[in-house]
Amino acid sequence: MDTALIFNYFPGLSEKQKEQFQQLGPLYQDWNSKINVISRKDMDQFYLHHVLHSLAIGKLIDFKPGTHIMDAGTGGGFPGIPLAILFPHAHFYLVDSIGKKIKVVKEVAKALGLKNVKAEQIRMEQVDQSFDFIVSRAVTDLEAFTRWTFYKIHNQSKHRLPNGILYLKGMEIEDEITRVKQLKRTKVSTYPLSRFFKEEFFESKQIVHVYK
Repeated sequence: MDTALIFNYFPGLSEKQKEQFQQLGPLYQDWNSKINVISRKDMDQFYLHHVLHSLAIGKLIDFKPGTHIMDAGTGGGFPGIPLAILFPHAHFYLVDSIGKKIKVVKEVAKALGLKNVKAEQIRMEQVDQSFDFIVSRAVTDLEAFTRWTFYKIHNQSKHRLPNGILYLKGMEIEDEITRVKQLKRTKVSTYPLSRFFKEEFFESKQIVHVYK
C-alpha cells in the first residue's frame, strides 16, 4: 500500500501529515482483521479506493480553519479521517449508526493523534447541530440523504463554495439529482473526479454539491 499516490497529488503536506497518511494503511489493516469495515480484497487498493477518493473533496474546496464538517454515515471513517489529516484546523464530526464502525474510527483517530475529530454512534437524522458542510460517500439515495441532513447546514458561508452537502457518488445518478432539485430551496452542481485525478478508477465518480 503506497502513499506515493497521495503525496503526488498533495505535494504541500507537512512531515506530520505524511507520517499520518503512512500510518493509515497499517492501522486499517490491523483493525480490519478484527472488525471488517473495508472489504478484504479492497484493502489491496486502500490508498486509491478509500484515501485518495476521500481526498477528492480537498481538491474541490480548501476548508478554512474553524470550519465545521459532519461526515454522515462515515462507516470506517471515510471521507472524514483522510480529510481531518488534510485539514488539521477544521473540525470533523463523524457519525454512524453502527457501533463497531465508530469504535474503529475512534481508535484510528486516537492512534493518529487527530484532535480535530469527534466520532459518535448516532443516526445522522438525530444529530441536533448545524454545520458548514456535510460530507459522505454514497451511503444512500441522494434525495433521502438530502432530506435527512440539508436542514442542518447553516447559512453563514465563508468559502467560495456555498455551504452544503458534498457527496461522493457514481456518475449514473441523474434520477436522484432530478429529485433533489425538486426539493425546496436546493441547487445542485456536479464535479467529475477525472478533473482532479488521472486514474481509471475515478472516471465513473463525481462529487455532488447540494446547496441553497
